[in-house]
Order: sequence, then C-alpha cells, then structure tokens
Amino acid sequence: MSTVTPLSTGAHLERRDLPFWMDQVLKALDSVRSSPKMDAVKDLRVAIRRCRSVAVAMEEIDPDPAWPAMRKAARKLFRTLGALRDAQVMNEWVKKLGPENDPVRAHLQASFESKEPALREAAVRIVAKFDQRSWRRMARVLRQRSRLVPAGSLAAECMALERFEAAKELHAKALCTEKPKPWHALRIGLKRFRYTVESLLPERYALWSENLKRVQDLLGEVHDLDVLLDIVKKSDFVETEDSLNVWMETIGQERQHCIRTYRQLTLGKTSFWNLWRAGLPTNGRVEAAAEARLRATARAVDPDVSRTSQVSRIAVAVYQALKRADAGPAFCEPTLDRILLTAARLHGVGNADADRSPQKAARKFILGLPLPPGWNNEEWELLAMVVRYHRGTEPSDKSGPFSKLSTERQNRVRALAGVLRLALALRKCGVESGAGLHADKSAETIVLRVRGLADDVDTAARIAAGKHLLEEYLGRPLILKPVVKAGKVVALPAPQTPPFSVASD
Repeated sequence: MSTVTPLSTGAHLERRDLPFWMDQVLKALDSVRSSPKMDAVKDLRVAIRRCRSVAVAMEEIDPDPAWPAMRKAARKLFRTLGALRDAQVMNEWVKKLGPENDPVRAHLQASFESKEPALREAAVRIVAKFDQRSWRRMARVLRQRSRLVPAGSLAAECMALERFEAAKELHAKALCTEKPKPWHALRIGLKRFRYTVESLLPERYALWSENLKRVQDLLGEVHDLDVLLDIVKKSDFVETEDSLNVWMETIGQERQHCIRTYRQLTLGKTSFWNLWRAGLPTNGRVEAAAEARLRATARAVDPDVSRTSQVSRIAVAVYQALKRADAGPAFCEPTLDRILLTAARLHGVGNADADRSPQKAARKFILGLPLPPGWNNEEWELLAMVVRYHRGTEPSDKSGPFSKLSTERQNRVRALAGVLRLALALRKCGVESGAGLHADKSAETIVLRVRGLADDVDTAARIAAGKHLLEEYLGRPLILKPVVKAGKVVALPAPQTPPFSVASD
C-alpha cells in the first residue's frame, strides 16, 4: 500500500510545485482506495486543491487548454470527497463541543455516522473510476507549461502579489461583518495566496508557512462552525428547544474565539499581512514584476516569439527617437512608453487564433487578462486598442470602438499603433534592429534615419503604408532616409498614390 507524506508540516525545504502535487494526487488515490479514512481523504483533497489552485493562477498567464482540462478532470472527485470530508469533520466538531451524554450530540453523531458509509462507498467508486493515465499525460504537458513561470522569478512574485492584494481586500470586507459569506470568501482567497507562494516562491513559503497555516486553520474553523450552526438550525431534533439554543450559543462562542484570534494575528504593526507584504515586490519592482508576467504571457501564446522580439526592439527605438525629437505630445507622456513596450511584446498574441482576425483576437485576449499590478483600467484598455490597430484596417472615427474614444485617446492610439505599424514595415524591409535610429524635426517634416534600410521602390511602397497612421498623428510628413555609408544619406522617394494598410505576414 502506498503511503502519503503528511502535508502542511511547517516550513519545507522540498520544492512543492505543480509536478509534486500532481504526483501526490496519484499517491493519495492509492491510500483512499485502500482505506478512505479521514487523514487519507484530507490528503487527497489537499493535493487536488493545490493542483487546481495553481491551474487557476496559470490560466491567467497561459490559455493552454490543458489547465482547465486538469481542473475538470479532478472536479467530480474533489466534490465527492468533500461530502465525505464534511461529514467526518462535522462529527469531530460535535464530539469536541458537546459532552458524551448530551442528547443533541447523540442525535447529530447518529445522523453523520449514518450518512458516512454511503459517502465512503461513493468516494471509493469515484476514486476507482479516476483516469490516472489521462492525469499522467496532463502532468507531462503541464510540467512543461509551468516552466513559463520559474519558481522565484519576477513573474512568480507578480502572481503572488496579485493573490495577496485580492486576499487583503477580502480581509478588509470580512472584518466589517459577522456574516459567514465574507469570511468564507476570505478563507478561499487566503488559500489561493498560500498555495501560489508555496508553488512559486518556495523560499518565502519556508519563512511564512507556519503563520499562513495558522491563519488558514482559523478561517477553516470559522467555516466549519458556520456549516455546523446551519445543520443545528435545520435539525429535526425536537426533544427540547433549549438544548438546540445551548448548542447554537456554544458554536457562536467558539466562532467568536476563532475570529478574535484571527484579528489579533492580522491587525496592528505585527500583523501577518504586513509581514507577507514586506516580502513581495514594492515600488519600482512592482512594475518590473508586472512586465515579467506579461512577458510570460507573450511566450505562452505567441507562435513566433523571435519575430515579436525583433519588432519590439525596432518599435521602442522608433518611439525613443521621436521622443528625443519632441515629435508630439504622446511621446512625452510618462506612461505611454510602458504601454508601447507592452503592446509591442503582446502584438502577436492573436496570431494563433485562425478563426478570426488576429488583431481582434489579440484585443479580446488582452481585455480578458487580469489587470497587472501598477496598471489602471484606462491604461489597459488603451493597450488593447493599440494592439487592435497595430495592423490591418486603420482605426476610423466614424464607427467601431475607436470612434467612442475621446480625441485625446484617439491620438494616443494613432501614435502608438502607428509606431508599431512602422516597426512591422521596417522589419519586412530587412531592418533587423533599431540601432543607430535617429529623428530630426523641422517645421515642415520629421526625418527618421534608419540603418540598414534599402533604397528601392518596393521598400518605399511598404514604408509608405507602414507610416501612414503615424503621419496622421504627427500632422506632417515623416520621411525615412536609409543610412548607406557614414556621411552619405539617400532619401526614399515619396509615394504618388494614396497610402494603403500594412499587409499581413
């Protein structure tokens, strides 16, 4: 018979990442199959819950279908085990809270114990049906996918920070009420934070595991007592109403004790929340962590990462050259350079969706991502709009989502999407990087000198299409001149026909 290593025993030097927990599920299955006792059921549920929690987090970065498939594969098993686990836990609470000769205790125990055999049989059946071969296949796939976010990386720190902020908000809401639902939501939020730290920040978890477990256990007890109180209120035991009232009072007192202890641990200068926050990114590191998470997303969904990286370098160089030349207000706004860089990195995320316009798919995908730390909704929506119009039909102020923007925001989209369009055109014309790129501004024109740009008709036509949207923003001609040799510059002829949209690769 397989044995399962006891879970949650304090700080762990062992790496407890997704592959560990997926393997642990298989080991725990053997234990439950042999003997579905309380500890075995708990261990299996803990292993499944950790796998599902990591999957939920990773789905925000990597939309690979294997993540929801893994959660779905374990859902029915998890719920069936939950019913058995609840009966076992409630029975333990009844024994703890009531004396042996208490009639309500005897009634409740009899009720739980009568249900347990059927629940045990159902658990054994569902365990026997669990497709372990499919689980192993998913484990092999997800072992590779999980490497998109290496343990201890900035992207891992960003994911932990996001779950911390979400749980801290639930903490604030729970403190304002005695109602069960906000406290249950806090319990779930704290679990997600704990499991993310455990999988992705093992060094932090080694320091925090004891206090994370302590707080989670307190919230778990609050939830158990809420469930037990609801059972007592609905009980068909009618011997004496006074007995039931005593039980409700006892449960309420125990619940209050747990909540008081939680408050003592999580309020004031020595709050656990302060300790955890101090170990997560602050100040400029928050922005760096958010960028790392977005890079991980780009790697996960972009079918041609090297191409995107090349376009990104050219786009940033064009933007910086125009910024130095004071080409327009959009190039002086402090947040737009970050939006341009992120749009450049994410502009290829829609290319894997063959069923719809790549740029429309990219916008929808970006708007579906969680808001990274340090970003606001307006910036994120601008990013999605820039990616939407980085290629294909140019934005129209007559119809579509672009037409609903203010003039100021329309100009920002034209500027940033225009830079991306030009970067794509330059890459197609053989420009490999933005090295040496320089812009000069005059009253009539802006001249952009580009190293490695060919001097031929095909290049001129492609560049004319690529620069049109940017010229619309600049309000003056943008002339690109290839640097042929040191000290010698040749100008590309201006097109005689109206510009057209940048063609797809």
